[in-house]
Amino acid sequence: MGDIRRRSAVVLGVTALVAPLTLTLGAAPAQAASCTTSAGPYQKKVEKFLGRPVDGKQSSADCKATRAFQTKHGITPNIGYAGPVTWGVMDLMNKQKAVGKNPNKAGKCPTNKGRIACVNLTLQLSWIQDGKKLVYGPVPVRTGRDGYETRTGLKKVYWRNIDHVSTIYDVPMPYSQFFDGGQAFHSAGVSMWNPPGSHGCVNMTKTVAKKYWSLLKKGDDVYVYGRKPGT
Repeated sequence: MGDIRRRSAVVLGVTALVAPLTLTLGAAPAQAASCTTSAGPYQKKVEKFLGRPVDGKQSSADCKATRAFQTKHGITPNIGYAGPVTWGVMDLMNKQKAVGKNPNKAGKCPTNKGRIACVNLTLQLSWIQDGKKLVYGPVPVRTGRDGYETRTGLKKVYWRNIDHVSTIYDVPMPYSQFFDGGQAFHSAGVSMWNPPGSHGCVNMTKTVAKKYWSLLKKGDDVYVYGRKPGT
């Protein structure tokens, strides 16, 4: 009788352990955040940017288009809300597009240095000049976020490492060209409009980083100016 009681206790104990596990394994995964039905403060501007009917009212199609944009550029939460971060990215894209092929129109980047890589933090654009001649660009870049700002001023490429890996963040930094301490041009596998920004480096797409690698060399000048939005 004692053995039967002990066996019953063991069975009950195992059942008690298995039951919660079964419930856990059988539970449905948490649902992803749903598309918001709320119109955001930048609803009309976002609708216009996305080519949607501009009525200031959130429709399911508006939300779907906004959400796709947010997902593509790593904007969170990606629930289709036309808020300040989403519009800030779109507004920056509009300003970048307006520059066209004359990024140094204001003459901020020196043209008396020969080959020079220019970085406009305000517009998040970079290009390469040779005197007054535009050699390459402008191209969108992703610079330092608040607290990790890309430092301004005239610098020089002092070290290049095509297969560099960050010793601080342990992440690959392909086609690295260092110009100020640990700050460098390098390829990054994120959208160039992904907020809030880098840890100080000038992020580029792989295509652009490879082009910069082929055009620049050790000793070439780099000029960084302006101020990244949000810093």
